[in-house]
Amino acid sequence: MRVIAGKWKPLILYFLAQGGTTRYGELRRAVRDVSDKVLIQQLKELEADGLVKRTDHKEVPPRVDYSLSPLGRSLAEALVPLCSWGTEHMAEVTRVFAQREAWNTRTRQTDRPD
Repeated sequence: MRVIAGKWKPLILYFLAQGGTTRYGELRRAVRDVSDKVLIQQLKELEADGLVKRTDHKEVPPRVDYSLSPLGRSLAEALVPLCSWGTEHMAEVTRVFAQREAWNTRTRQTDRPD
């Protein structure tokens, strides 16, 4: 679980599994709302863990591709049932998140000092 810990790593693995070899810009557009700094950090960690392969084409302008290593592909395959579960239960999970947000909002309002 440690190699996929965090908000962005499972998404990065998912998009790399879907698209095969992917340029950085494509990955950046696919993984919405992540900053460049965080995306680069997460990619470096995935590469260091042997899940992602980075290919620098040594061109001007710079061109860097990312793909899953064999280990990364096997992990992506293991995540498929989890993704299926999320898809099957999306309505329920959305409802639970909405309830949690409403509860958090009420809690914050009652915790405010007068």
